[in-house]
Amino acid sequence: MKAIVLAAGKGTRMKSDRAKVLHRVAGRPLLQWVLDSAAEIGCDDLVVVVGHQADAVEAILPPGTRTALQAEQHGTGHATQIGLAALDPAPGDEILVLPGDMPLVRPSTLRRLLDTHRRERAAATLLSVVDGPRDFGRIVRRDGVVVAVVEARDATPQEAAIREVNTSVYVFDGTLLAEALAALQPDNDQGELYLTDVIGILARRGERLAAVSAAAEEALGVNSLDQLAAAEAALRRRGSTGAPDGLPG
Repeated sequence: MKAIVLAAGKGTRMKSDRAKVLHRVAGRPLLQWVLDSAAEIGCDDLVVVVGHQADAVEAILPPGTRTALQAEQHGTGHATQIGLAALDPAPGDEILVLPGDMPLVRPSTLRRLLDTHRRERAAATLLSVVDGPRDFGRIVRRDGVVVAVVEARDATPQEAAIREVNTSVYVFDGTLLAEALAALQPDNDQGELYLTDVIGILARRGERLAAVSAAAEEALGVNSLDQLAAAEAALRRRGSTGAPDGLPG
């Protein structure tokens, strides 16, 4: 298993010059919570995709952590392309993709995600929540099977009514991920390469997809000072002492 952690964004809604992933919650940078969760499940081969204030982000990383620079930001699909190239996975490798701004995802949830991916022998397995943030992508199913993820800004009224949303946490078959990333097109109102479009590409190719549901709290991504405060409060409720699952460190 290898991992790509997406940490290149500026985070304009934070109303700060500091890169979003450097903001501290419960005494530690947002990015550190995500890296610790990956380490907790045994993922010691990862790359952090950096961009805005790359030097400052790299300065907080554990020694030896690999980084890949997204100098110009053209979407999550573009960032994942850069991260995957730096990982250079072998056939059969599993690729875990994590946003760098989600400090509440528990290692136990990531283990369930991986277990399901392996049990289902899926091309991709995504982490979903029901009644999560309404600005998250909607998970479209057909006869109960995941067939697409539609970004909220691109959703039709019918799609916008879907309650199951995407957290942007995934596990992929590395070979199939590379093929799907190469097929991405910026056919959206942002003109960007969306990682979510990989799900639809794989579905159209007949690949097996799976999803695992998490508690809505775990899906909280920090994009504003209000969300930073909410994450702080949630971690305090867990009684966290530094361990990502809220257990004694």
